[in-house]
Amino acid sequence: MRPLISTTDLAAALAGPDGDRPVVLDVRWRLAGPPGADSYREGHVPGAVFTDLDRVLAGEPGEGGRHPLPDPADLQRDLRAAGVRTGAPVVVYDDADGSVAARAWWLLRWAGHDEVAVLDGGYAAWIAGGHPVSTEPARPEPGDLTVRPGGMPVLDADEAAALARDGLLLDARATPRYTGETEPVDPRAGHIPGAVNAPFAAHTDDDGHWRAPEELAARFADLGLRPGEPVGAYCGSGVTASSVVLALELAGHAGAGLYAGSWSHWSRDPQRPAATGTLPG
Repeated sequence: MRPLISTTDLAAALAGPDGDRPVVLDVRWRLAGPPGADSYREGHVPGAVFTDLDRVLAGEPGEGGRHPLPDPADLQRDLRAAGVRTGAPVVVYDDADGSVAARAWWLLRWAGHDEVAVLDGGYAAWIAGGHPVSTEPARPEPGDLTVRPGGMPVLDADEAAALARDGLLLDARATPRYTGETEPVDPRAGHIPGAVNAPFAAHTDDDGHWRAPEELAARFADLGLRPGEPVGAYCGSGVTASSVVLALELAGHAGAGLYAGSWSHWSRDPQRPAATGTLPG
């Protein structure tokens, strides 16, 4: 299954035979609200199951960061409750820049489920395409997915630091947070020494559609990525960095590592250095 699916293709799939219809996960979430569950109740793709970032797509915040990876057993329980079945397609969407949907895409891939795609353009594109919406909560048949962690590479802090020296580590945060000019959430400002700033907002256009593979490939080349070079990504808490991993895959660089704890994990340890300014350091 390709990483992206158009609204037209999703509508056609949902109109197909029952056994062939994808499970659709609504993962709308906003740091400053309103809650995604409220948006879901106001309208969603018919049959979509609301899936909360904080409760399902991440574990409890703490030493591992603000959005650490969930416990595999918990994730399996929640994905089964959403109707996810072994080998069956899953489509995920948000209503912003695709980054939360990318986190769901990455997490399912990490869990060993390859049949997953992000809805290109998200909920806004679904509405703009004139497709139907529903206010009825989904009641899926329980799925049977077995979560098998390891389907996508995960970096710990030491591996992220090494990659920043010996490969390419991309920092997905907005430039003022990378430079250390501001840090509204985490304990310290700055970035991992050697990391290159690659704000995740550049992966999508003004309408929320993902940029063409050749555009993304050119962007990563401009950031210094060479063919065959090891590459990974981090952000504030491991969510928006997932969109870097997805963008890299679209650009032909599959298998990028994700530092899941990201800056919210790194900055908790006063022994780990922090670089500031526009240069990697």
